[in-house]
Amino acid sequence: MRRTRSPVIKAGLYVISIAILVYVVVYMPTPYMVNQPGTAEEVKPMVTIIGGDTEEQGTFMLTTVSVSYANLALLLSAQFKPHAEIVRKEPDRNDEEYQTQQRYYMSTSQSSAIMSAYRQAGIEYEVVPEYVFIVGFSDAITPKGDFHPGDILKEINGSPIGKFEDLSGLLKGMAPGDQVELTYDRGGKIATQKVELVKISEEDGNIRAGLGVTVGEVRKIEPKDADKEVQFADTRIGGPSAGLMFTLEIYNQLTPGDLSKGYRIAGTGTMSEDGAVGPIGGVKFKIVASDRQDADIFFVPEGNYKEAKTKADEIKSEMKLVPVKSVQDALDYLDGLEPAA
Repeated sequence: MRRTRSPVIKAGLYVISIAILVYVVVYMPTPYMVNQPGTAEEVKPMVTIIGGDTEEQGTFMLTTVSVSYANLALLLSAQFKPHAEIVRKEPDRNDEEYQTQQRYYMSTSQSSAIMSAYRQAGIEYEVVPEYVFIVGFSDAITPKGDFHPGDILKEINGSPIGKFEDLSGLLKGMAPGDQVELTYDRGGKIATQKVELVKISEEDGNIRAGLGVTVGEVRKIEPKDADKEVQFADTRIGGPSAGLMFTLEIYNQLTPGDLSKGYRIAGTGTMSEDGAVGPIGGVKFKIVASDRQDADIFFVPEGNYKEAKTKADEIKSEMKLVPVKSVQDALDYLDGLEPAA
């Protein structure tokens, strides 16, 4: 009997050992993330304007950073990749919350890009709030409701919520410990729950009652001329840093002629309604991604120029780096370009 059972036991132990090894290497979470060069993607297929001028001999490209929650296998392989960077994850933030935040930043970036381009092109518009949703949670506050990142807040005690002011107005005068009936949309399904309000400490020292979550507002930018309305294709790209490149593509379609002049133009930078370009993170990865896509020009926020130049020199890139503080700086540079041969 021993001789017949021994191989079975050995085989079982072997299978268990392999399963443990696979779990440790592939599935066991680590407190790290790996940042790497992402992509340089054409913006034109992402932007549609019914009455827009689509002439474009070159291309505008937004740039991304590849961010991965690291398992042991990824951590090991990152040691041998020249452009990979291992960083610690932010505490108390899961992947669902991170992805929701990135989508919100992208939505805000697109709205700001539209407004900036409209102002440059002299197009009248109005801002229409669409809905308020849960972006994430605060480290200092524990909410007393069943909340998920991405939940759309529909009503409190039967009164509708469409913008920030609606939410704050409905909670005004309430105290921590009070209960409200919250109606919300989670993944297309409407539900209602009783929620106890928690104490929120303001920066000025005042105390108010709240849900204990961070929220964002999605807004629609409506031009007076419906033919100038901007529509974005749904992408998996997140974050705020595509604002500048969105603005350039939108402005290019809103005005006659071709701003690109036959060049492959990449870049990065946040965008405000008044056209100011803000610095971003991960510019060194975006330089590598743009170089891999044979970009001729790279627009970089002035505050990121030094880091970008260091990486471009390191990889011996032939891209022309152009520091900008505003979308007007980028437009002025493009205006002075001779068309590509």
